[in-house]
Amino acid sequence: MVSIDVAPLVVPLTEPFVIASARMDTTRAALVVADVEIEGRRLRGYGEAACLHPVTREDLPDLLAAAPRVQSLAGRAIARARDATAAAREVAEGSPVLSAAIECALVDGLARAAGRGARHLLAGEVDDELVTDVTLPIASAPEVTALARRWVERGFTCFKVKVGRDVDHDVAAIRAAHGVAPGAAFRVDANAGFSAADALFLLRELARAGVRVECFEQPCPREDLDAMAKVAREGGVPVVADESLRSRADLEALHRARAAHGVNLKLTKLGGLLEALEVGRAARALGMRIMVGGMVETRLGMTCAANLAAALRGVEYCDLDTAFLLASDPFVGGYDAAGPRLTLSSAPGWGVEPRAAAG
Repeated sequence: MVSIDVAPLVVPLTEPFVIASARMDTTRAALVVADVEIEGRRLRGYGEAACLHPVTREDLPDLLAAAPRVQSLAGRAIARARDATAAAREVAEGSPVLSAAIECALVDGLARAAGRGARHLLAGEVDDELVTDVTLPIASAPEVTALARRWVERGFTCFKVKVGRDVDHDVAAIRAAHGVAPGAAFRVDANAGFSAADALFLLRELARAGVRVECFEQPCPREDLDAMAKVAREGGVPVVADESLRSRADLEALHRARAAHGVNLKLTKLGGLLEALEVGRAARALGMRIMVGGMVETRLGMTCAANLAAALRGVEYCDLDTAFLLASDPFVGGYDAAGPRLTLSSAPGWGVEPRAAAG
C-alpha cells in the first residue's frame, strides 16, 4: 500500500432525515481513500465511513480524530480481501464505522487490480439487479403525503417509513401515505423507539386501514429482546432486527429469544463487508430473512452495501436509497437507477469515481 487518507464527506440532504432517535440535514461521514500498489500498478480505492449517531456509537469528529492512526497502514502488504479486513480492524481500534470504510477502500483497490467487480470477490454467483425501497422520514402527514406522491411518480412501490416518536402521529402519517399509494408496500422502522404495546397498536391500526406492512424493523429498544419477541409473536408481520444486531453473538441471542424473523445487515454496524457477509450467511442458515441497508450515505456507501446484497443473492428487503435523498452526490457510477431498480456496474471494484475526477 502506498498511502491512505481520511477526510470529511458532508453532503446536504434535500429534506431533513428524521428518525426516532436523531435528525440529519447533511451526511455525517468520512471518505477513506487508499492508494495501493499491486504488480507495479498504482490503483485507488474508496470507502465511506457513515455515522448516524446515536445509532452508531461514533460521530464524525470521532472518525476524524482517528485519522492519524490510519496512516500507519502505509506500506502494508494487502494481497487478499482477508488482509484488508485484518488491517482495517487493527487500525480502527474498535470503531466498526471506520473499519468498514477502510476495508471497503482496500477491497475496491484489490478488485480494480483484478479487473473484477467487488461483488465477484465476495461470492461466485451474484445478483446484478436489485430493487430498493425509499425512505419517508418522520414528518407531518401532509409532508409525508407529498413525499410519497413524489416517489410514486418516480416509480417507487415500496416505502420504508420512519416511526417511533408518537404512535398516533405515525398512524396518521402512514395512512396519509397509503392514501396516495394504495398499492404500495410499507416497511415500518421505529429505530428502537416503541414499547411492545405501542408497536402492536400501530400494527393493528394499519391493518384496519388496509395498509400492507411487509415488515417491522426494530420496534423496541436494542436490549429488550422480550419486547421484540412479543411483537414478533403477536404482530402478524416479520420483525427485522437492526439496532439489536451488531455481531454474530447478537444474531444468536435474537434467534434464541425468537425476537426477530430477520436482520438488517449494515457494513458500518458490523465492521465491514466480510463480517456482514458471514453474519448474513449465518442468519440464512437459521432460516432468517435478510435486509441490507445503510446509514445516510452517498452513492459510494450505497454501492458498497448493494454489492453485499448482490453477493448474498435473493435478499428479501433492499434498503439502498439514501443517495436519492441528497441535494447533490459527489460520486458517479456504481449502479444505474431506473426508479427503484438498481443495475450494478460491470466496472472493476465498486465502479464508483468522484464526480470531479470523472469530469
